[in-house]
Amino acid sequence: MVLLGQQTGLVRHRGPSRRKLTVTLAAIVVLAGALTAVLVRQYNDRPPWGDDIAYEGGYLLATRIRQADVSGERTKELLSGGCARMLAEGFGGRRATHNKGLWVAGCLDGATGHQSAKQGLFH
Repeated sequence: MVLLGQQTGLVRHRGPSRRKLTVTLAAIVVLAGALTAVLVRQYNDRPPWGDDIAYEGGYLLATRIRQADVSGERTKELLSGGCARMLAEGFGGRRATHNKGLWVAGCLDGATGHQSAKQGLFH
């Protein structure tokens, strides 16, 4: 029994033509390539989150030094210009190359025992 308004057979749906599909995919590839070129030109070897990397690198190094410092002398030395001296001597490594000022700021925060200003998803 067939009720009014109901279809009795399956209707075949034809998708977009191969030409439209090919043109659309080509446009997506071109846009993705252009976006990639813009990002590479903007950041080159430096990642977009390089500031976070620099800060955390200094913070972690100073935190490790502070935690291992039993007498407190090394921590005092960090706070009295030791972070900048460590950076000048190359202790910052590749992380410091992203932003030297933030590496020193992270080092000072780690030496004082402050919580990292760059932790969490939203900072």
